[in-house]
Amino acid sequence: MRRVLISGYKATELGIFSLKHPGIAIIKKAIKKQLQSLIDDGLEWVIISGQWGVEIWAAEVVIEMKQSYSYLQLAVITPFIDQEENWNEEKKEVYSNVLRNADYLNSVSKKKYEGGWQFKEKNKFLLRNTDGLILIYDEENPGSPRFMKELAEQWGYTNDYMILTINAFDLQSIADEEQLNSY
Repeated sequence: MRRVLISGYKATELGIFSLKHPGIAIIKKAIKKQLQSLIDDGLEWVIISGQWGVEIWAAEVVIEMKQSYSYLQLAVITPFIDQEENWNEEKKEVYSNVLRNADYLNSVSKKKYEGGWQFKEKNKFLLRNTDGLILIYDEENPGSPRFMKELAEQWGYTNDYMILTINAFDLQSIADEEQLNSY
């Protein structure tokens, strides 16, 4: 897998409203663990759409990993331009840092937000241009990642497309491991 898309929940869907929330570190650790196994198999590009939450945290993980894996590249392909327009300053600062460290930036729709169709088109475009998906997703709490999962599964019926999920059990295992290591 050369190009992987990472997606998942928005921060608010996880009840995360602070950049200091302890759950962020757990999610990042899970993403890093998954990416490291893919790097061994030839991963070159990590692609996100820049959504606030799992995608931004994944980008931060990639930026950090680029210090050890110089060939690893990050692409941010947004659904529309200025998606961060209504975000608070703290979020904009984090987002701006991600964009500064990305190797490729683009928007599927070259317009500002017009409607839900832009998210659907973004999802289709990203699936067509990646080899697989890492999705932070739990069947018990479908939320917004459900749409990406359904579309990826449909895409996978007719294309060679790998879907890897990180679920609540996986995250809990990492949290438990962290707790054990802190003693």
